[in-house]
Amino acid sequence: MIVSVTENNKMGSMQGKTVLITGGAKRVGAAISRLLHSDGANLMIHYRSSLGEASSLVAELNADRPNSAALVQADLLDIAALPHLVHETVKVFGNVDVLVNNASSFYPTAVGNIDETAWVDLIGTNLKAPLFLSQAAAPELKKSRGCIVNITDIHAERPMKSYVVYSIGKAGLVSMTKSLARELGPEVRVNAVSPGPIMWPEDDPNFDETSRERIIDHTILKRAGGPDDIAKAVRFLIEDAPYITGQILAVDGGRSAKL
Repeated sequence: MIVSVTENNKMGSMQGKTVLITGGAKRVGAAISRLLHSDGANLMIHYRSSLGEASSLVAELNADRPNSAALVQADLLDIAALPHLVHETVKVFGNVDVLVNNASSFYPTAVGNIDETAWVDLIGTNLKAPLFLSQAAAPELKKSRGCIVNITDIHAERPMKSYVVYSIGKAGLVSMTKSLARELGPEVRVNAVSPGPIMWPEDDPNFDETSRERIIDHTILKRAGGPDDIAKAVRFLIEDAPYITGQILAVDGGRSAKL
């Protein structure tokens, strides 16, 4: 069902478009969800275990514009479940115009402490799931001449010490972005946003106050960014970049230029 956005005169540039976003209920994902919704998009918000946050966000968005947001639950490590995300989005809204591969696991894996469990999780969420979900969504995206936006990391090309597997996963996602741009063009554009210091990881001792100050000092703009900076970059690649594909847009205050 495509929902009119005349309610409260909410007419935006994404009116009538449907976005499927993974991990869209919290942190940067929630910021992306809110901004795209404010521009008129219908949202299918994926979550794995954050049912409370996801339900609250969907209630908030539907209160603003009825029947414009819905939830779908899945463990992205279960590859067989990924086509269900696409099918459910089409069932609810009738189409899929945009896929945002946002969900990610992030934690250190120093050499000597890497095990297969961490490998399966970090490579699975950061690379394997985005690939197989993109593959599942490709037929619908081709119909709508839509796009994919991946959320990578500036450390895909400049790895962080002790984050070996995460860095490998994000490096693969960068390559996947460029590969899928070739494979799915000309109908589907594929790009990525590469965040720098945006939101600090929760409960990670590697990012204490001293470490945060050092990271910020290595940005050209001398400040951390915010979730809305990533959300605006995602919106740009969806709405204002019709001749851009296969590109990685760093949103990092210039940090990658100094690393």
